[in-house]
Amino acid sequence: MTTTQRRVVVTGGGTGIGAAAAGLFAEAGYDVTITGRRPDVLAATAARLGVSHVAFDAADPLAVQASLDRLPSSVDVLVNNAGGNTDRRRPAPVDLAGIADAWRANFAANVLTTVLVTEALKPLLSDNARVVTVGSIAAKQGSGSYGAAKAALEAWNVDLARSLGPRGITANLVAPGVTLDTEFFAGTVTPDWVASRVSTAFNRRPATPAEIASTIFFLARPDSAHLTGQVIHVNGGAYTAR
Repeated sequence: MTTTQRRVVVTGGGTGIGAAAAGLFAEAGYDVTITGRRPDVLAATAARLGVSHVAFDAADPLAVQASLDRLPSSVDVLVNNAGGNTDRRRPAPVDLAGIADAWRANFAANVLTTVLVTEALKPLLSDNARVVTVGSIAAKQGSGSYGAAKAALEAWNVDLARSLGPRGITANLVAPGVTLDTEFFAGTVTPDWVASRVSTAFNRRPATPAEIASTIFFLARPDSAHLTGQVIHVNGGAYTAR
């Protein structure tokens, strides 16, 4: 199979890391489809990158099922990028009911979006396909319900890699550290906050979406065939195996 024939689906592909990854695949000649919840954002990004787009809520089982006839009939690369810290867009909870809602929101945004889309596309994955999921350094260093959701994805990824391995399909997770030029922080951080976070990185700077996208692209390569079930940290050394 040639590179130009490989079909890629990128969830959360309208902005940030997802859009950067979609652009990298498109430049390499892949047939790319981006998905997300906002039709206008997706359409604008798709037009800019020259890719296809399908809008649906990946946390809604019925919406995911209904989208299948608009997605490619076979998938060689699935990039699970949809997600984010919903706590940054919600008021702080004041009671147990609010805490429960906050935890459910991050679980739905990060775990359900990934699991539902992957399960729906499993029958469409070609032999030797690649599944790359975007996690977070927060799975190792905290951040409440968001970190817990990303930690759940690390455990899920191991099971996915094990189950798909006999078909030559790999499943890996990329865990970025602080990455700017995305919608992730929703205007909730200050320069001082960013400086304090990146001070733990060996290179003393945040990542760019393009740098995370490059790691995703590497894991999606046909010759990255013996790398599976792994968490690849991309954070300038802010988290290492020490």
